[in-house]
Amino acid sequence: MAARNLLLIAVLVAVTAGCMGDGLETNGAANQSLPENGTVDLPAPRMESNTSIEEAIAARRSVREYTGEPITIAELSQLLWAAQGITSPEGHRSAPSAGALYPLEVYVAAGSVRELPPGVYRYAPDGHRLTRVREGDFRAELAEAAVGQESVRAAAADIIIAGVYERTTGKYGERGVRYVHMEAGHASENIYLQAESLGLGTVAIGAFDETALQRIMGMAENATPLYVMPVGRR
Repeated sequence: MAARNLLLIAVLVAVTAGCMGDGLETNGAANQSLPENGTVDLPAPRMESNTSIEEAIAARRSVREYTGEPITIAELSQLLWAAQGITSPEGHRSAPSAGALYPLEVYVAAGSVRELPPGVYRYAPDGHRLTRVREGDFRAELAEAAVGQESVRAAAADIIIAGVYERTTGKYGERGVRYVHMEAGHASENIYLQAESLGLGTVAIGAFDETALQRIMGMAENATPLYVMPVGRR
């Protein structure tokens, strides 16, 4: 039964994304030139790996130094799916959410991702795709906004987790604020464990200028940045 459910999820995500990639080695879902609408259908996430969840938990560490080599779009796809990907036909996601209200928004500042032009992108779980927000490499600006932390500049890509509080506080009142923070922590840990499984490094960064980060990432005013997570090859 468990194997059948995993297969159903894999097929659901692949069909929704409009691609049927057969693993992390296949990363031809996006070309260097984006479609006119600026969207990228991401490769379907893999549901199996050679790393057990126990091994990933035991090995997980914060990694701040990277080789400078690019990551693949399939690896980025896997990380985004781990953070907020859809994992059931009912629309449930990879990280638990109070009241299934899903207040998180996930952005990517891509600088060195194979088959993905440098730019700022917003992740859409529904469809498992990226939509470009800004063109260009903004890693250096992000690093300055994050009090000059070199890991942000040196990463192949930076994943930013933001929260839209009113999605949760509308139901739970002020207590919903802490629920959003809890959910951001769930998503961050998922990224950590997925990075470990992929042989990549990441670190959770909370020291940054919120206003500058919102501007750089082209976020809506009601989206509050909560984490910056640089990702690169160890």
